[in-house]
Order: sequence, then structure tokens, then C-alpha cells
Amino acid sequence: MTETLIQNPEKLQARLKEIPLEAGVYFMRDRHDGVIYIGKSKALRNRVRSYFRSSQDLSPRIAMMVQLVHEIEFIVTDSESEALALESNLIKQYQPYYNVLLKDDKKYPYVCITWSEDYPRVFITRKRRMGGTKDKYYGPYVDVFNLRRTLGIIKRAFPLRQRPIPMFKDRPCLNYDMGLCPGVCQEKISPEEYRKTMLRVAMIFQGRSSELVDIFNEKMEVAAEALEFEKATDLRDRIQVLKNLGTDQKVALPDDTVSRDAIALAYNEQHTCIQLFQIRAGRLVGRLAFVADSQSDTPNAILQKTLEAHYQNCDPVEIPNEVHTQLELPEVEILQAWLSDRKGRKVAIATPQRQLKAELIEMVERNAQYELARIQKQSDRNLQGLEDLAEILNLDSLPHRIEGYDISHIQGSDAVASQVVFIDGVPAKQHYRHYKIRNPDIKSGHSDDFASLAEVIARRFRKEALSLSPNEGEGSKIDFPDVVMIDGGKGQLSAVMKIIDKLGLRDRLTVISLAKKREEIFLPEQSEPVISGDPERPGVQVLRRLRDEAHRFAITFHRQKRSQRMQRSHLDQINGLGHHRQKILLEKFHSVDYIRQATVEQIAETNGIGKKLAQHIYNHFHPSTEIGESDGI
Repeated sequence: MTETLIQNPEKLQARLKEIPLEAGVYFMRDRHDGVIYIGKSKALRNRVRSYFRSSQDLSPRIAMMVQLVHEIEFIVTDSESEALALESNLIKQYQPYYNVLLKDDKKYPYVCITWSEDYPRVFITRKRRMGGTKDKYYGPYVDVFNLRRTLGIIKRAFPLRQRPIPMFKDRPCLNYDMGLCPGVCQEKISPEEYRKTMLRVAMIFQGRSSELVDIFNEKMEVAAEALEFEKATDLRDRIQVLKNLGTDQKVALPDDTVSRDAIALAYNEQHTCIQLFQIRAGRLVGRLAFVADSQSDTPNAILQKTLEAHYQNCDPVEIPNEVHTQLELPEVEILQAWLSDRKGRKVAIATPQRQLKAELIEMVERNAQYELARIQKQSDRNLQGLEDLAEILNLDSLPHRIEGYDISHIQGSDAVASQVVFIDGVPAKQHYRHYKIRNPDIKSGHSDDFASLAEVIARRFRKEALSLSPNEGEGSKIDFPDVVMIDGGKGQLSAVMKIIDKLGLRDRLTVISLAKKREEIFLPEQSEPVISGDPERPGVQVLRRLRDEAHRFAITFHRQKRSQRMQRSHLDQINGLGHHRQKILLEKFHSVDYIRQATVEQIAETNGIGKKLAQHIYNHFHPSTEIGESDGI
């Protein structure tokens, strides 16, 4: 294995001398030639050299990164603002691990507009960047109730697409008759016209409601002069709706016409909570929240990185004229020049010290303090629960990764299993997994939870067992849980332990079961529970949350499989319609009900379905038609 730069001082010094004293962007690469960090500087050599000085006070995260650097590359730019813009694009492209600062807080929702679709939708989501690359996200918003209220008002004021999938195949639903939808499912409006409406909706989430009001006022006057009173009335109502959106969120500041953002943070040793208030025309139109690791950088640098990350995802029209910060930013000139260049006019960044603007910053900081207290309380609860669980199970250290398993079925039919994962007491949904039970003996009328759990555990840990060797690799422990919890009693635990023994993992895995009735915790080969009768004990509460999440995830997947089976059961009765053609039909029509409502011609348009088979399918759902034709009626 080649040496890192910090292990080879001669190579390090030679590399540093090659780096110029100019503005630009630098790359840190690991031994696999992967980019692990990207940064910018107005003097590249000085910035890169600072990482390798023994006297430099680096955060634990960056100090760890420096130990992994095998190579340094750089790109020289003409100015500092160009370096900032280039750094932004490169981070998006490479997504280096050690550039991660802000975390998506899934407790707070975003608003998504799906510009990747011909007829975009607008909805609230807690999963950011899960759709197309053109989709636009706004947030995360702290005030969930007000966000839902705002979106409800918008959907009443603008005729928008209401459903992701049409309700009917050949006609619009009731939303069209009520004027809530322009008939997207039947293309009664062109994509171009519909996108014009959606652009106006986007203006609201960009904090540009006042601009939209001015546009509607002009159109209302034109409509009134042309004696189009119905259109003028509709525009008047929309104007009133927009004016009412922020009536209870007035912020007392001078220069009400100026758009401004105010940002502040609160932090402790673990967490940094950042709040950003968006104020447009004297009204608070958005209150955004971000969370960072306090060890990642200094508070001043975290504020700077938060603003950079936030404005990278904003359109130029969303950038305010003024940005007020709680602390002085370390590279305020670079950020100010970059924002001004993007917006096309000067953007001022200041740290107010007196009067109303300083009071605004104090208000934002106070909100950040409340958020920090909430997060710390949750963190303390998780830590207390993990400490208690470690004591109950006699573990040497706190359990980092805990996995929970559950089975769901109805008398053996559609049997499935779930695997859920908690990391440090918090659900880690990216690691969730569901299983279809493959055992042929488990079918409708015959269930076997013991065999189902044994099958799932075998499938989960077979690869890990095979990959183990006397000299374990660096990544061998990545997915190994500290605790495995089985939903059930002694019987389920015994069935699982037989598989664990076959895989040779008894000494590596702590496996327990949690019985529902008395919340009893059982360990292998122990007839009596470790703990019983105290469901409110912190360690038991962690397991209960894990068990309930495993049950929810399993039953959701079971219902999905059962619904699919019930749909296919109708189609199984049609002669000549095999599984492959059933799948194609359901992909096109989405449900059996839509197939039932379709005409012969619509069914025949499906790939692989000829006119004869289409008639056969239609006759199956309309037997009276078939009888009438055969009788000559």
C-alpha cells in the first residue's frame, strides 16, 4: 500500500511547492484516486499548506481527512468568485465525503415542483432529491402547519394537477368540474400553458408574492376594460388570496420593499442548528432550518458554508438584496461577489450590531436556540436508551447499529419479512430491506413464523459469514449489527439461533427477542427473560420503537403484495392471458378497474395484446355483451 502525503514529508513538500499562490480550487484524493475533499482559496498554496502544519488546529473530521490524502490537484481561476462557483459545481459532480456539512433533517418538509414532468405537480415531501434532476425543492420549512395551509390556499387559487395518476381513463374527475384542475389527465390544457401557471406558483415559494400580485393587478385592469368581468373577478380573488398568505407574519423593519435574508445559529459540542429567515416586502415568507456537525468547522465557517450551499440551489431571482448574519463570515468578500454576479446586481452581506436589524438577528438566534434544545433533548433520550440497553444486555459498548426483524402474512398467504435498522437509536431508512418468503411450504392455510425468520436471517447474514476470514478486511464490520432483535418469544429466537450457529456467527452477533405481551427480552438458551414488566424503561423503549417500526414496514409490504395478487387473480381467470401480458396490462392501466372500463380498442393498443385477445378480455368483464351477441340480440 502506498504512503499518504503526511507519511512522506519529502513528497508532500515537493507537491506543495508545485501549487501556485493564485486563486482556484484544490482536490484531495485518497489511495483509490477518489476525490474526498474539494476546497477553494484566493491563495491555493497557503490554504493547502495549512492542512499539514502540526500547529494548525483542525477539526476532528478534517484531521481524519488529512490522514487519508495521497494526492493533491488544483485548478487555477481568474478570481475568487470564479473559484467559489467552480467549487460549487465540482462538489455537485463528485459529492466528496468530507465536504458533507449540512444534513437533511427529515423532520422538516420540503416543497417539490416536478419540472421533469410535462405537467408538473407541487407537493410536500421529506425526501429531498428523489425525483428527476430538473425537479425543484424549496426548504426545509420549520412551520409545517403553515406550509400545509399555504399549499392548500395555492391549490384553491390556481387550477393545478391534483393526482399523480388519473382516476379515470377516458374522462376527467370531479376536480375538473370544480375548477380545481384544468383537466391534465385528458390534456384539456397544453403543457406550455400549464407550465405558465406553475411558474406563478413557484414565485410564491421564491418569496415573490408581491411581484405576482402586481402581475395580476395589471391583468385584472385589462380584463375589466375589455368588459371580461368574470375573468377580472377571478383575478381579484387570487390577489386577495395572495395578500392573505402572510398577513400574520409581518416583520417590523424599515425599507419594506427590500428583500433580505437573516441567518443565525446555536451550537453545543455535538450539534449546530442554523435558522434562516426569508423576509420579502416586510413579510416573513420562509423560515428554513439546517443541521450541521459542530466538529465539522468553526461557527463562522459553518454559517458561510450554509449560505453557499443554500444559494447554490436557488435561482438568481430568489437571492435577496441583503443578507444579515449573526457572525462575521471568514470569506465574506468572495461570497458577496459570487452572489452579486449570480443575481446581476449588488448583494450586501452585513453583520448588524444595533437597532432593528440586530433585533431581527437576535430573534433568529433565539429560534435556533429552541431548535438546538429540541435536538439535544432527543439526542439525550436516545443516549439514555442506548446506555440502558447496553446495561440490560451486558454489552461492552453502546450499540451503534441495531437491526429488527418481523414477519407479516394472513394465514400463510403473501408471507413477507422486514429488516429495519436504527443507527444510534435513530431510524436509518436507507438501510431498510424487505423480503419475500421463498419457502414453498409456507402458503395460504399454512404459516410458519419460525421457518420464515430462519430463512430471512440466513439470507441476511450468509454473505457476511462467507466474507469473514482470520485477517478481516477494513470493511468487514461495516454492516454488522451490534444487536439483532427478533419480534417474538423463545421459539422464534431458538429457530434463528440454529441458523446463526450454522453460519458460525454466534460469537459475533448479539441476538435477542422481544415478546409482545409483557415486553420481555429473551437471550439465547435462557428460559427466563432478562427483563420483564417494565415497558417504560429507556432501553426497552428503544427496542419497542424498533419492533413497532419493523411491524409497520412488514405489514405495509404485505398489503402491497396482497393487493397485487388480488389484482392478478381477476386476470388469471382469462384464458390466453399469461403472467407477462398481465404485467404489461397493469403497467398501462394501473389497476383492474381501469381495464374493466377500457374499450376493446384501448385494450388492443397494449403491446402484445391483439384484437382477438382484447375482445376476449373485454367479454370477460362484460359477460352480458358476449351473451347478447351470441344470442343474436
